[in-house]
Amino acid sequence: MYSTILSLAAASAVFAAPQQRGGGASHQQPWGHPGWTSGHRGYNQSGESQQEAQQRADAVKEAFEFSWAGYSKYAFPNDELLPVNNSFSNSRNGWGASAVDALSTAIIMGEEQIVNQILDHVMTINWGVSYQNEVVSLFETTIRYLGGLLSGYDLLQGPAKSMVQDESKVTTLLYQAQNLANNLSFAFNTPTGIPYNGIYVGNRSNDGSQTNGLATIGTLVLEWTRLSDLTGNPVYGQLAQKGEEYLLNPRNPSLGEPFPGLLGTNVGIANASFVDGSGGWNGGDDSYYEYLIKMFVYDANRFSYYKDRWVAAADSSIQYLASHPSSRPDLTYLAEFIGRLPQNTSEHLACFDGGNFILGGLVLNEKKYIDFGLQLVDSCENTYAQTLTKIGPEQFSWNTSLLATNYTNQTDFYNRAGFFILSGDYVLRPEVIESFYYAYRITGDRKYQDFAWNAFVAINATCRVGSGFTSINDVNAPGGSGNQNFQESFWFAEVLKYSYLIHSPDREWQVNYNGSNQFVFNTEAHPVQVSSFEHAFIACARADLLLTGVWKCHMMRVIVGSVCIYKT
Repeated sequence: MYSTILSLAAASAVFAAPQQRGGGASHQQPWGHPGWTSGHRGYNQSGESQQEAQQRADAVKEAFEFSWAGYSKYAFPNDELLPVNNSFSNSRNGWGASAVDALSTAIIMGEEQIVNQILDHVMTINWGVSYQNEVVSLFETTIRYLGGLLSGYDLLQGPAKSMVQDESKVTTLLYQAQNLANNLSFAFNTPTGIPYNGIYVGNRSNDGSQTNGLATIGTLVLEWTRLSDLTGNPVYGQLAQKGEEYLLNPRNPSLGEPFPGLLGTNVGIANASFVDGSGGWNGGDDSYYEYLIKMFVYDANRFSYYKDRWVAAADSSIQYLASHPSSRPDLTYLAEFIGRLPQNTSEHLACFDGGNFILGGLVLNEKKYIDFGLQLVDSCENTYAQTLTKIGPEQFSWNTSLLATNYTNQTDFYNRAGFFILSGDYVLRPEVIESFYYAYRITGDRKYQDFAWNAFVAINATCRVGSGFTSINDVNAPGGSGNQNFQESFWFAEVLKYSYLIHSPDREWQVNYNGSNQFVFNTEAHPVQVSSFEHAFIACARADLLLTGVWKCHMMRVIVGSVCIYKT
């Protein structure tokens, strides 16, 4: 299969000529939403293009299997594989982060044996003990572990139900999700309800921080609300939503909300006031904005105000943060800000923004957000296309004052590329490919499949090592200028999932171009079922928890209307 990847790359039309890059979408493309046009041409592929898409999906699946084989042999059930020296690390508390993060991808790819291996592991996790008593990140644990468990449950009780025969294994996912939340919930025991992000589960203490961040407060609500909906216990969602309220309605907007809807980064835990007015769509802030619109997708009735806040942030971003590099005015990036002063820098993490604008435009039936999102997507693709490895850098800038002061050796590069590199490493991040996925799902334009394939081929050529894939040091140096011997768990959860889905046929978990979605992806790319989709599913989930003491009965469940009937 590895040779197949190389031969596909050589034959791919995208390598025959450079892609046309401009300030926006290819407006000859019809929109998929019936309110915009009468059709969507992307999924009506010819037999030849369907065959190519399947070959590409198979190549991504091979990369998943290769990565899993290395992890399973040398690192499982620890958190991460060190693929150069075939060792392991436990940066996520030793609960098997790569395994839990890989679960939803393995389900989507139909990897039954891997799915069962992960389910067997989940049953053994003790959330009350952290590896070497290290600090636990409430944020990271929520998006990776809690999100992974809930997604696995939703998928295996729904569209992938036939994959696992032992119902008790699937029930364990929800039981362990609730068990995990119970072990984390003391983090919210603060005067305001804004949680500590750094906690110690062994003695139920915290790291003493006086502030928490926008993203680390605002990226809990989807997972904790989903857990409440599945279990019937409203407390979990209420815990996350209480802290979120101070972001939706800042106490000191004169400092903390420099532009309508755009917030500072750090919030006092004791008083819930913002302590700065600096931010953007970059790391530390990013997924707060991401979840505003995704909560509306999850439940439009309960979370309509989240949508309003997303609209305010999106409109302010277009008005105040959209920036065009002087050497490439055809490109559009979102700047960071300090107070009301934009800073012309960005990073790989921020490149999810195009996909988020596209999703917002899709569900709100607002073409302006999709148009702007596609500009961002094409511009982030440019950060990949311009480097020697064809992989985008961790941080970049188009601030010409900074260029003239500290980066004069990149002047020619800036004149050609429209950005210069601040930090050239690549740590297996997914955001650019993620946005390609959303762009393709709404437009059906095959250029986004080609963009994603280009990125995958480049990553496969540069980051693939002995037993897996590794971070690299410099995307603009031959061969990446060495590696960092670390395979992130989100390699399984995000990069490989989005790379696979963009070439895969329609299924229930795919983003639907007509705006009617059965699932919504959390920030770790774990698809969770939207709350309005099937009330019977939730009723049965609650019944599952009541029966956790009799897993070994191997019960068969039948859904009749909204009633769960159990037969032994």
